[in-house]
Amino acid sequence: MDTVDDLVTAVRESLAAAGDPEKAVEMRRYMKSAMPFHGVPKPVRQQVTRRVFAAHPLPDKESFVAVAEKLWREAEFREERYVAIDLTGNRPYARWQDTGLLPLHEEMIVTGAWWDFVDEIAAHRVGPLLRAQPATVEPVMRRWAVDTDLWRRRTAIICQLGAKEETDLALLSFAIEANLDAREFFLRKAIGWALRQYSRLDPDWVTRFVDTHPGLSPLSVREALKHVPR
Repeated sequence: MDTVDDLVTAVRESLAAAGDPEKAVEMRRYMKSAMPFHGVPKPVRQQVTRRVFAAHPLPDKESFVAVAEKLWREAEFREERYVAIDLTGNRPYARWQDTGLLPLHEEMIVTGAWWDFVDEIAAHRVGPLLRAQPATVEPVMRRWAVDTDLWRRRTAIICQLGAKEETDLALLSFAIEANLDAREFFLRKAIGWALRQYSRLDPDWVTRFVDTHPGLSPLSVREALKHVPR
């Protein structure tokens, strides 16, 4: 596991070196985060990860998962968790990004429990897996859509943000309808976001959906129709 520890150490040291204490305070306040920040903005973090990942290549999927888990579970600064998520989508490791990672994504969603983590995982990790292996992932999203956990439900709603013409409308409808009565802001916002994104492809479908679902919250409707001529 030396390779794992070497990469984790390099990530931590590089983030610390790139940190800005003033930005750290601002970022923590903005995210309402109990966990402190180093103060590394996303563009700088991306430079760090490109350099560090290239300098410490991982030999196998076991090491790949182990690094992501270690960065996530032992994080002292929020950026370490961002890098864990970055690693799970790193292109050189595309061959390992399969449905076997769903338990890891789920752990990050449930324990992260905030939009900055969840939205990236939902749209850019779970979503591509759904499109690649719908027979495996679609039933999981249906279970998550009715789960007691807010963030699993949000994931089920927004996981198709990047699907475009590959959108599974039956799944999208199910996930939204399962949460029509939800009072949580993050679910109502997610419903509106998912519909608004699909309206770029088929505004008529979104208009019909809104018109036939009077139980949608005003927030969801407003977001859904933001770019639809009325």
